[in-house]
Amino acid sequence: MSNDSTDSIVEKPVRSPCVSICALDEQDICTGCQRTVDEITRWSRMSNDERRVVLGLCDERAKASGLMWTVGGAH
Repeated sequence: MSNDSTDSIVEKPVRSPCVSICALDEQDICTGCQRTVDEITRWSRMSNDERRVVLGLCDERAKASGLMWTVGGAH
């Protein structure tokens, strides 16, 4: 019997930034969560590391567009 505790630790999935305001702008970026169409469709198949990268991109897009949006809802 293996007693390797790292095998039993499972990281929780990074939550989707979806805020149920689903509308695409002229650049096909969701005005609610700031993800691209590709990022939205691939989200369920992304690793947590990939999801964190996307969340960072969403934050950058929101800041660049002047929106008050931050990862995790912190202000």
